[in-house]
Amino acid sequence: MDIELNINGQNRRLDLPPGVTLLEALRDYARLTGTKYGCGEGQCGACTVLIDGRAVKSCVASAASAAARKIVTIEGLASGQGLHPVQQAFLDHAAFQCGFCTPGMILGAVALLGQNPSPTESEIREGLQGHVCRCGTYPRIVDAVRAAVSKRKESRRG
Repeated sequence: MDIELNINGQNRRLDLPPGVTLLEALRDYARLTGTKYGCGEGQCGACTVLIDGRAVKSCVASAASAAARKIVTIEGLASGQGLHPVQQAFLDHAAFQCGFCTPGMILGAVALLGQNPSPTESEIREGLQGHVCRCGTYPRIVDAVRAAVSKRKESRRG
């Protein structure tokens, strides 16, 4: 099946077999491997991407369901001016160890901040609840998201 997906701001025409998940389309056909395969059941969040600004577990979404929508993967999050503020905050706060959950966790945090630009610590924890970090760096992840919120507030003042 020939399908056109808007991935990271570019229209990409892919020839996909029927029933392909969005994760498979991104990794195996578009060759964007930043999106990780974790559980394959939508439970761990490693495969999270943004579709029209909302966090979606790409391992349980069909590629066809994403046609005519804007998909953002970890590769497309940064702008020409540098890392996205959430990416930078994750680096600044060492919010990862092995890094396997990091792309999905970052995109989940970006979606959360898109819906709630100033979440409390408990709202951050609740908003990222569907993301599993096997290394257990949750306190640093929460700190990173809080730092991204603070940085956003500072840039609006200045």
